[in-house]
Amino acid sequence: MLQKSPEAGRRPVQNVLDVVRAALPSLRRSDAKVAELVLLDPSWVLESAVAAVARQAGVSQPTVIRFCTAVGFSGFGEFKLRLAHSLALGRPATNSAIKDTDTLDAVADKIFAYTLTSLDWARQHLDRGALARAVDLLASAGSVSFLGFGASGVVAYDAQQKFPLFGVPCRAESDFHQQVMLASMMGEGDVAVVISNTGRTRQLVETARLARDSGAAVIGLVGAEGDVSALCDVVLLIETFDNTGVYTPTTSRIAALVMIDVLSTAVALRRDEPHDDRLRRMKRRLNTVRSGNAGRDEAAPHAEPDTEEET
Repeated sequence: MLQKSPEAGRRPVQNVLDVVRAALPSLRRSDAKVAELVLLDPSWVLESAVAAVARQAGVSQPTVIRFCTAVGFSGFGEFKLRLAHSLALGRPATNSAIKDTDTLDAVADKIFAYTLTSLDWARQHLDRGALARAVDLLASAGSVSFLGFGASGVVAYDAQQKFPLFGVPCRAESDFHQQVMLASMMGEGDVAVVISNTGRTRQLVETARLARDSGAAVIGLVGAEGDVSALCDVVLLIETFDNTGVYTPTTSRIAALVMIDVLSTAVALRRDEPHDDRLRRMKRRLNTVRSGNAGRDEAAPHAEPDTEEET
């Protein structure tokens, strides 16, 4: 099995807004006032002097400096520098919390902004070394099994639909008994992709352990490190924002679906020309079926494939 490199466990530098949000419950009351102002209007804080921030938050200037050191920065200058970088990554999701008083337009705008920002956050923090190792495993696999429950099960079945790109037999399972049977029958050369947003689903922990003990390589596609990732040869950590409470959009599932697209496309690019020819032929035949010309798929071999729907 692959050994994790020292870099694989190294967490990426966090977005300042995420740092502030995580630190908020443990801050002093006066420091928390500064934190709340930053989360409420980070762009204004970025453009303001320390005196203006103190005045707006209703605290002293030394309190603003103390807040900056409390969340891990040397002072207000370094905090603003990092805040500028974080805002450059996209609209902060801190303002996307959905309220029961929001209009329909506001709900639509917030969910789109929330999703786009979360996807950009996940992209910026993707471990590219782990991604390369995952593609290596998938490109050399004899078979690939995608395993998940609930929303992660939906991702697993979508991944199974990408089997022409992977170029090997692919299977998806969301039933625990079937997962146990499948994982127990795996062997060397097989790859299990365990999908879990929480990273700690008990049944998936057991499935990952069975697949590993059977000799298969295990890739974890997880939203958080935990018991699942501890059993994986390669961990793809896809973190997304989660701050809208009961109305939380399915951003984690969208990010996982994008990751499946990345993996399947990267593996397909590793395949040889005959495999590419089969893909083109498959796409052409799908196009004729969609257009109602089934049975005449070889009539126009030069036709461009229909790309409105992805395999």
